[in-house]
Amino acid sequence: MANTVSSLKRVRTTERRTEVNQMRKTRLRHTIRALRRLMDKKDVKGAEAQIPSTYSLIDRAAKWGIIKKNTASRYKSRVTKRLKVLQAA
Repeated sequence: MANTVSSLKRVRTTERRTEVNQMRKTRLRHTIRALRRLMDKKDVKGAEAQIPSTYSLIDRAAKWGIIKKNTASRYKSRVTKRLKVLQAA
């Protein structure tokens, strides 16, 4: 266990940040999952309405370091590709 005052503070800070990051990652996953479910139901209008908020959350998660930049780009790319297929059908 940590002994110095500064290391004890780092432990407390890390615990708080871990909790916040887990909350943000869970929220991100739920948002992406909701968008994918709309696409599975072939609800194009609902998916189009959900896209801006989902993209915003993905970008913020990448900025915060919850996910990597390329992972964020991959998520957005795959969602866009699926949406275009739905719109064409």
